[in-house]
Amino acid sequence: MLEKSLGLMFFLKKPKNYDGGAMYVYLKVTVDGVPKDLSVKRSWEPSRWNGKANRASGNKEDAKTLNEYLDVLQNKAYDARKHLIDRGKVVTSIAIIELLSGVNERKWTLLSLFDSHNRDLKKLIGKGVAGGTYTNFNTSYKHTQKFIKKFYKVEDINIRSLDLEFIKKLYNWYRGDQGLNHNSALKNIANMKKIVLDCVDNGWLISDPFAKFEMTRDEVDTIYLDKEELQRIISKEFDNERLSKVRDLFVFCCFTGLSFIDVKQLKRSEVTLTHTNELRIYKNRQKTGTAAVIPLLPIALLVLNKYKDDDACLAKDMLLPVLSNQKYNSYLKEIAGTCHVNKELTSKMARNSFATTVTLANNVPMETISKMMGHKSLRQTQHYAKVLAIKVTEDMDTLKKRLVKKKFIPEQQIVIERRSDPLAS
Repeated sequence: MLEKSLGLMFFLKKPKNYDGGAMYVYLKVTVDGVPKDLSVKRSWEPSRWNGKANRASGNKEDAKTLNEYLDVLQNKAYDARKHLIDRGKVVTSIAIIELLSGVNERKWTLLSLFDSHNRDLKKLIGKGVAGGTYTNFNTSYKHTQKFIKKFYKVEDINIRSLDLEFIKKLYNWYRGDQGLNHNSALKNIANMKKIVLDCVDNGWLISDPFAKFEMTRDEVDTIYLDKEELQRIISKEFDNERLSKVRDLFVFCCFTGLSFIDVKQLKRSEVTLTHTNELRIYKNRQKTGTAAVIPLLPIALLVLNKYKDDDACLAKDMLLPVLSNQKYNSYLKEIAGTCHVNKELTSKMARNSFATTVTLANNVPMETISKMMGHKSLRQTQHYAKVLAIKVTEDMDTLKKRLVKKKFIPEQQIVIERRSDPLAS
């Protein structure tokens, strides 16, 4: 690309039906013999034009002004070639003209790029992209659209107008006008940041306007059921069939770590028998597409057996009778009250309880939990280890017993230096 020749020449061009007077000033950009013309939006008298110098002739103020403008435009053409080379783009006369005229810049507006990203994302649903991911990005798009219209009184904004002030205003609007908490505000901004970083990667933005904006989220407490709370829910007898079904579904999630949507989409074919005659769930998580392998514990098997001949489940090739998410959460509130659990029961809590009370508290290795929960990295699973302070005490008690049993550095071999009490002298 560096070897490509670049020729620049300003000239006068007759307008249509020319019968004398001023002509339009044009710039001819030639790269490797291929020319392309650009109007510089100026006109000039032919009698005052120097064809050899390609500039206005004379020392009058209007001639100096035009020549200064043409000099600036010429430098911009060289800068445009450098811009293309630096970003690994093909240098052509058309590419340089487009940069000079700003034809592409008019397309580089935040909402149009955001919308284009979301439309592409929608096409990938079920092909590595979860429907919830598209919904989240689309919600952030609508928020951003509303913000721009309110604060900037325009339908869209050029990406080169984005700066730190814009990001801070957007954050404050999320927190104040929209009433979102800190983490929710940052999540929406992070979705918009994805679009902005794509612009940086494409060379449309020189730098990241988010660079100095703090994106650290607050640590969120993990809410889960302890053993006693889980026992109360499992052992509760319900006369109401709908509450009984919802309780069974919730318990199944507590002993498999599956999310509500994963259970709703769980097919009979995804529960298979291993060579050791044990039933396991092999399923790709809907949210991330990550494979999860879950051996079925006895309680989970009991729940499945209860509905193996259920007519509604058989008709829909489902393992469990799953209601809508709205009804499910509503009925969970009733179950919490009936079982005297002073926590808001949610499908997320069931998953948390599997990671903590059911597995981690019972010495299941972190790597195994991560695989069962379908986490992309072990760091996601390690989050649950922070909440089990009691686990630290239990592990240290176990270690103490183990050290005593193995006679690991017997006490009689430990020499403790006794210092004299200064008060006794």
